Amino acid sequence: MGILNSLFGKQRFEETAAVADADVSAAKPIHVTDATFEEQVLQAELPVLVDFWAPWCAPCRMIAPVVEDLARDYEGRAIFAKINTDENVQVAGSLGIMGIPTLIFFKGGREVDRVVGFVPRRTLESKLEALLD
Repeated sequence: MGILNSLFGKQRFEETAAVADADVSAAKPIHVTDATFEEQVLQAELPVLVDFWAPWCAPCRMIAPVVEDLARDYEGRAIFAKINTDENVQVAGSLGIMGIPTLIFFKGGREVDRVVGFVPRRTLESKLEALLD
């Protein structure tokens, strides 16, 4: 830290560290696998939005920041999860995922809504609000 303080000044380094710490504490989607899906999604006490995606999928990369923003905005009211369909084919297959991104809304362990493809944030918000009522 002595080198960083001398290069950037103590105050500047401390401000940067504080911002980094704040980002870490912000709510983010959890990463779910075939092995953890039942526990983290189906047994969850809160409603869950699950984003089925793959790294090569351009629309998946477009919707990812929207899901991350919603996770922060709905912290404590809903859970947001991501499942890589290339690595977790069992859950994706059992739910009939035919295209990605697919976002499935769960409440009480049951699927209550589904969206396939990129959609605007307001579409996801309206579906989330319906789950929370």
